[in-house]
Amino acid sequence: MASSTSLAKRLLLGRPFRSDKLQHTLLPKRIALPVFASDALSSVAYAPDEILLTLSIAGAGAFIISPWITLAVAVVMITVVASYRQNVHAYPSGGGDYEVATVNLGPRAGLGVASALLVDYILTVAVSTSSGVNNLGSVVPYVAEHKVPFAIGAIAILTALNLRGLRESGTAFAIPTYAFIALILFMILTGLFREFILGQDLQAPSAGLVITAEDDHLTSFGFAYLLLRTFSSGCAALTGVEAISNGVPAFKPPKSKNAATTLMLLGGIAIVMLVGIVVLARLTHLQYVEDQATQIISGPPGYDQKTVTAQLAETVFGAGSFLLYATGAVTALILFLAANTAFNGFPVLGSILAQDRYLPRQLHTRGDRLAFSNGIVLLAFAAIVLVVAFQAETTRLIQLYIVGVFVSFTLSQGGMIRHWNRLLRTQRDPARRSRMKRSRAINAFGMGLTAAVLIVVLVTKFLLGAWIAIAAMVFLYVLMLGIHKHYTRVAQELLPTEERPILPSRNHAVVLVSKVHMPTLRAVAYAQATRPDTLTAVTVNVDDKDTRKIQEEWERRQIPVPLTVVDSPYREITRPIIDFVKGIRRGSPRDVVTVFVPEYVVGRWWENLLHNQSALRIKGRLLFEPGVMVTSVPWQLRSSQDRDLDRLDRTLSRAPKRGPRTRSAEVEQPPTDDEEART
Repeated sequence: MASSTSLAKRLLLGRPFRSDKLQHTLLPKRIALPVFASDALSSVAYAPDEILLTLSIAGAGAFIISPWITLAVAVVMITVVASYRQNVHAYPSGGGDYEVATVNLGPRAGLGVASALLVDYILTVAVSTSSGVNNLGSVVPYVAEHKVPFAIGAIAILTALNLRGLRESGTAFAIPTYAFIALILFMILTGLFREFILGQDLQAPSAGLVITAEDDHLTSFGFAYLLLRTFSSGCAALTGVEAISNGVPAFKPPKSKNAATTLMLLGGIAIVMLVGIVVLARLTHLQYVEDQATQIISGPPGYDQKTVTAQLAETVFGAGSFLLYATGAVTALILFLAANTAFNGFPVLGSILAQDRYLPRQLHTRGDRLAFSNGIVLLAFAAIVLVVAFQAETTRLIQLYIVGVFVSFTLSQGGMIRHWNRLLRTQRDPARRSRMKRSRAINAFGMGLTAAVLIVVLVTKFLLGAWIAIAAMVFLYVLMLGIHKHYTRVAQELLPTEERPILPSRNHAVVLVSKVHMPTLRAVAYAQATRPDTLTAVTVNVDDKDTRKIQEEWERRQIPVPLTVVDSPYREITRPIIDFVKGIRRGSPRDVVTVFVPEYVVGRWWENLLHNQSALRIKGRLLFEPGVMVTSVPWQLRSSQDRDLDRLDRTLSRAPKRGPRTRSAEVEQPPTDDEEART
């Protein structure tokens, strides 16, 4: 009978996968697109909001510039997609920007990229879920009133889905992702058809608002700064593009070709939707402000500002229509699922960093469903902390965003330039050299453009919150350097030398005695069976009366092992034993001392509090003594017989259970003669 926790785990995550089933979790392009590209695709739900919101600082007249800002963002996206198509062909192992920078620019540059990407992945989850809650709150007011719990719930659901494995989570995400694409494109086409073919004058719910600028006296420099800030906010649409280069190993063969095709599809769909939404917003005279309370001078009574997507859906499909609610639902859902890009990228990158000794080794192992479970859980925890800290406010979180992704963009393209330069030094085939030079030109243009965007982002967003993301990157960078130094130092200490290991001269055995009972007698018998050079039983004299009883019982039973009594005038147990053991070794450094510690094996957690405390302290202290071996001699109490050993196995080992602990009646066979002989 499975335990309740095991049953709940199986219901939530499913049955464990064997390691040889890993190939069955690889993704075709139709599933890989929603799995890896949902972040970049969903950014069209909040990037237009950020563009219009920032322009509103200069007043309603500034909205006319929004299509040009969007066009500039589209140019950057085309460049980045073209650049990353070179990356996935050159480095298909899944290291992505981290591998490119490490191989071509050195480990320190690679570590900088990794720290930037880790922070960006965490922010992706926080921003996507917060934006999803805001969009859902535009349709369901109750959600808007409880944004933080809903955002945390969404992260928990995403965590469970990803712990089930890539293919199952990809299938679950494919339907809403494609539904979002279809509805947004249908909304754009319907709006353009009604405007240009039917000649209807569509007016967004916010078209009649009278708004005022936050600053009516912007200088030329101030207005230029505002345009740069708007552009940097719109560049949030580029987040998630790099996830495909990190997830190439999850694609079905041919991996690089499928990943490059998925990148092209991602770029094309995202650009069409982003430009379409902003153009439709201008045609419907949609207005979106940063501070509703101070910027809106007059408007309909009780007006509550909705997101850009929600306003356009209401304008095109009509208030209260089914398609309006469907658009709001799939928009919120795709924003929740956009975090799945990070849930696929963060654990893979964490596993690679752990393999390179920059993160704890636990992040390198796969869970029951062949997913990197520890990385998934760590990402979810960090994102929840951000959601709670910023109260699920997208506008506040977006200021921390995209810094990391443009750091990785720039360093990655710089690494690719060096990659092509290195290959061109040895390549003599004219056709291949021509292709390499073309690829180098694409990466060089991409590096220049992304570096310029990075400077703009740093200048315009640093004081608005980007400094927090930068500080987090620096912290992760220093932390990973420290972890790497620790692992390197430990590896050097454990490296075998050319000298043969020297056998110990003698083995002195010491049995610790607290009472003359069955655990002690078993420890003495086991110590005798090891045939040490010397064998001594030791008890600490804390109470004279108890010590005399031990001595009398020892003599009465005629135990053929000398009993040594160590005085402890201050009633301490650990220190006298340590001093006694040190005294044995002091004579010869090549001698070893084996200390046998009798221990109770109990079945209930609270029994551990009542037993073995002295033994734990002594063992913990002896482990620091060179030349001292500590051996536990267990004595199973009756309560241990009721312990759920299968559950204990699952706790102590991450590997799936191979079968029952005992043979069933059907398969149990009598032992052969050889087995009896071995026994």
